Amino acid sequence: MSRPALRDDVRIIDTTLRDGSHAMAHRFTEQQVRDTVRALDGAGVEVVEVSHGDGIGGSSFNYGFSHTEEMTLIAAARDEARQAKIAVLLVPGIGTVDDLKRARDAGADMVRVATHCTEADVSPQHFAAARELGMETAGFLMMAHRTSPDDLAKQARIMVDAGCQAPYCTDSAGALLMHEARARFEALVAEVGDEAWVGYHGHQNMSFGVANSVIAQEVGVRYIDGSLCALGAGSGNSPTEVLAAVFDRLGVSTGLDVMGLLDAAEDVVRPYLDRWPKMDRNAIVQGWAGVYSSFLLPAEAAAEADGAHPDPHLGG
Repeated sequence: MSRPALRDDVRIIDTTLRDGSHAMAHRFTEQQVRDTVRALDGAGVEVVEVSHGDGIGGSSFNYGFSHTEEMTLIAAARDEARQAKIAVLLVPGIGTVDDLKRARDAGADMVRVATHCTEADVSPQHFAAARELGMETAGFLMMAHRTSPDDLAKQARIMVDAGCQAPYCTDSAGALLMHEARARFEALVAEVGDEAWVGYHGHQNMSFGVANSVIAQEVGVRYIDGSLCALGAGSGNSPTEVLAAVFDRLGVSTGLDVMGLLDAAEDVVRPYLDRWPKMDRNAIVQGWAGVYSSFLLPAEAAAEADGAHPDPHLGG
């Protein structure tokens, strides 16, 4: 499977409606999905990811029930998109091949198969199924700070050999410092750059998501994720509207309408935010300690239920 042709220098993939589901406690409504997809599509975003925060099949007691059944949301997104592709996330062990087939029937064009950074060997069957369904593929190597650049590249090789068109350095904890991110980007590009694109998915826990995105582009990474208003787990993702503005200033082609994305963030997404992701104490500690970002809201809810205080200096 060859890598897709790129329309621009960098392909910005928006994950407001998937990673942002964590920050929304998986409560997206169909109307919110329709409005957000319409705005992103109109601003030129080429791929919009829509699913439960933990991927298709994630709506459950363990991971949190969705407000609206995710196949309904995927179908609504497909209905609103005029030029954008609709992507879904699949975490093996949470989502299944049957879930993937249902997502494809609902209108998904692309799947991003996510594994821990040392466990790519659980993904080949899902890439094989996606190929049979005619879907575009990407692979998330999550918690990328937890292994070395060389080992991360070996895991990317497993994914590419299985049919992945874009393995990702996925900074799930927002923990990667700039030199650490660069080393991983360079290792992945060196390993698979002639066969697949390399992607980067950043979080803002340590405020490096956008900076690392610039480094990524400089060393040959071509898929870069963002979310409107940074809506995502932990302190959120690299803001799509900021990425578009920064790359425009750098003269890097993204095909995105910066003002259109600013309007989408301020007029569409911000009004439905109950909690704007931010670099507060808990989120910063996650990045500092390298803790998975999607644990933030469940941990805060558990602390409140137990009468505990998140600051150990204050007891509880």
